[in-house]
Amino acid sequence: MKGAIIQEASKLFLQLGFKTVTMHDLAVSLSISKKTLYIHFDNKQQLVNEVAQAIFEKITEDILKIKESCSNPIEELHFVKMEAMKYLGNEKTSPNYQLQKYYPDIYMDLRAKEHQYLGEIVRDSLQDGINSGLFRAGIDVEFVSRLHLNGMRGIRDIEIFPIEQFKIEELFENYLDYHLRAIITPKGLETLILFKSTI
Repeated sequence: MKGAIIQEASKLFLQLGFKTVTMHDLAVSLSISKKTLYIHFDNKQQLVNEVAQAIFEKITEDILKIKESCSNPIEELHFVKMEAMKYLGNEKTSPNYQLQKYYPDIYMDLRAKEHQYLGEIVRDSLQDGINSGLFRAGIDVEFVSRLHLNGMRGIRDIEIFPIEQFKIEELFENYLDYHLRAIITPKGLETLILFKSTI
C-alpha cells in the first residue's frame, strides 16, 4: 500500500505541487481514508520527503538511460534537459518552486544528492566529449563538472531567477548553450549546430 501511495502522491505533486496537494486530496484520489495514510506516514513532511526521494531516483535512472542511448555528449545534454523539464514547472504550483519555498530542508538534501550522484555522470560525459574530440582536451573535468552542476542548480534558484521574470525552459536552453560553447572544439560546434537544426 505504501508504494501505491508514493506513486499516486508523486503524480499529484508533479501535476499540482507539493504544497498544493493536501493529505485529504491524496486520500480521495486513492479512495482511502486519511487514517490509512497516517498508518504509513507520520505527517505530510515525511510523505513529501519520501516522494521527493523517489522522484530523484527516477530522474537519475532516466538520465542513465539517456546516457546509454545517445550518440554523443552534446546530444546527451540536450535530452537530459528535456527530461528535466518534465519535472520542473514555471508557475508557483510547480514542484521545484514549492519544494524550495515550503520544504527547504528536503530541497537542500536533494541538492547534496545531486552533487553526489549526478557529479559522476557529468564527469563521465565530459570525459567522453574530450575522448571524441567534441570538447577541448585542456579542460579540467572535475572543475567543469562542479561548475556545471552549480550552474544547473543556480538557474533553478527562485531567489536568483524569479519565476515571474524567467521561464525555466529558456533558462535551461541559455545555460546549456553557454556551458557547451565554453568547452566545445570546432568539431563540437559543428555537432551542436547540426543537432540544433534537427530539433
